[in-house]
Amino acid sequence: MSGDGTAAATTSPAGGAVDKAQYGMAGFLVLVGGYVLWDASTLTEGFADQPVHAYTFPYAIGAVLVALGVALAVATARGDRPQADDGEDVDLSQGTDLRTLGLLVAVLVGTMLTIDWLGWAITGALLFTGATWALGSRTWVRNLAVGTALSIGSWYGFYVGLGVPIPAGILDGVL
Repeated sequence: MSGDGTAAATTSPAGGAVDKAQYGMAGFLVLVGGYVLWDASTLTEGFADQPVHAYTFPYAIGAVLVALGVALAVATARGDRPQADDGEDVDLSQGTDLRTLGLLVAVLVGTMLTIDWLGWAITGALLFTGATWALGSRTWVRNLAVGTALSIGSWYGFYVGLGVPIPAGILDGVL
């Protein structure tokens, strides 16, 4: 902190402020890309008659992530800065709303604890209703109706449409 109460900015060789967040993101991209490349190297080749092997896409994605991380680091070193979005309506001078955050975490933890017992159709409806309540909506009936329609629709979409087993819980045999 400088004497006037403002944070002192670290300067780059070009004279501008160093954007540590961009360097952090670049490092994160390189680390994730490196991990994806390493993980792809542990995959088996599969069948010889396949034109595209199982490791092709992870190698491509890992390489792109590493390249993007390096490109972001180079752009940051050259002094490129992200532009603020004109449509952004977030007041950055306000702190985090810990009450809302805590309520959302409680709803998610409740979902994790009850999904096997109640099943997705009920838990998904309660998740949607609880999340909308935590975010400020007070129309309980509409939220529960929309949450029920979304959770039952997604249950059928995954279970019947895609063949992905999702727990039905106490509604097993009903759905």
